[in-house]
Amino acid sequence: MGNTVINPMMSIIRHRQEGLKAGIPSYCTANEIVIEAVLEQAKRFGDSVLIEATSNQVNQFGGYTGMKPADYRDYVWGIADRIGFDRSKIILAGDHLGPQPFQNQPEAEALENAKEMVRQYAAAGYTKIHLDTSMRVADDDRSQPLSDFTIARRGAELLKVAEAAWQELHKQDPSAVHPVFIIGSEVPIPGGAQEKEEMQVTDPEAFAATVRAYKQVFAEYGLSDLWKYIIAVVVQPGVEFGDADVHMYNRSDAAALCAKLKDFPEIMFEGHSTDYQSPQALKQMVEDGVGILKVGPALTFAAREALFALSHIEDELIDEPEKRSNYIAVVEQAMLENPKNWQKYYHGTPKEQALKRAYSYSDRSRYYMPDPRIEAAMDKLFANLRGADIPMGLLHQYMPLQYIGVRNGSLPMEPRALVKDAVRIVCDDYNYATRPNFVAGSLFI
Repeated sequence: MGNTVINPMMSIIRHRQEGLKAGIPSYCTANEIVIEAVLEQAKRFGDSVLIEATSNQVNQFGGYTGMKPADYRDYVWGIADRIGFDRSKIILAGDHLGPQPFQNQPEAEALENAKEMVRQYAAAGYTKIHLDTSMRVADDDRSQPLSDFTIARRGAELLKVAEAAWQELHKQDPSAVHPVFIIGSEVPIPGGAQEKEEMQVTDPEAFAATVRAYKQVFAEYGLSDLWKYIIAVVVQPGVEFGDADVHMYNRSDAAALCAKLKDFPEIMFEGHSTDYQSPQALKQMVEDGVGILKVGPALTFAAREALFALSHIEDELIDEPEKRSNYIAVVEQAMLENPKNWQKYYHGTPKEQALKRAYSYSDRSRYYMPDPRIEAAMDKLFANLRGADIPMGLLHQYMPLQYIGVRNGSLPMEPRALVKDAVRIVCDDYNYATRPNFVAGSLFI
């Protein structure tokens, strides 16, 4: 494999070994307008951008997006082609690949499904794969936590499948990039915490035990030569969010864990649920060893917030109710008619649940964005406002950060652009954390 193209994720490890505080944001989303915004902000820098799909969003059965791994790849590439972004600079990633979608099945069945999912991701050319075998399946003992060796054994079985799929891909395309892998047995729940709970930073010895277990299992499976592709371990550094609360990073709480990383210079940490952290906290996380910063709901939350703001502007400008998009009401109606994606997560009185459907940090509304009624309402909202003369004072009332860009001439008064700029502000917080000498605009507005 002498002519194998080097995975750009490997350079982050190399830079960290050289003493540089290198890192990269991982944008985990299937939302079209969010992906477009992410790619446009990355285009400013001309380097790679990491875009990730989860096993719940995208799998061999379609996930909640209806897309298989190759479909999601083509979907992202299509957006990139539309805005003139180089496909080769997109690092496609798969998150929580393992039994996550198949937990109600016994191990044999769940692992076969997980293997097929991982095979499809690797065969489609995804070059960062999170092997998540941290969850119990149907025939696991519920009274006992999974052992590190059970988790590692299942992870090794998945890695063997991914490696075989990549070898086949490499035969067909010698320019195919070898994937890197993320492991970890202490993985936060996708999408944020469901209930307010005490935050527990990963115990340093538990982290070390995870690495040792994987290394031992890799040796037993004859996979030691592939250890160089294990670049990160998912840990809990002390960040999480729920409906209305964000547990901010406290580097003193994570000091012992981060110090333990010095024993394993070949890897870094991957941090999940970094949504809604301050730019300074994100930067400290990168400095302390969290080289991959996962963000997802905060991106769609920003887009939803901007769309709601535009809906309020529309109400002010369009006198005839029947001509309005009624975007907020359409979203609420779609969520009420099909409650399966929020009912288990949003608790309380009917009023409290309504507020959570609209404004929760966990942003369960993101599951409903592909609904044709919501897409049609968004299109109508954009069409109505493109034909309207939005007073600057009205824009300032509902979108004060976008007002500054419009006022300064750096942002057009165009509704889709205004929504994407809200996402761009979130991206800039991550750029501040991972790019040397980058100044995030939202820090100083």
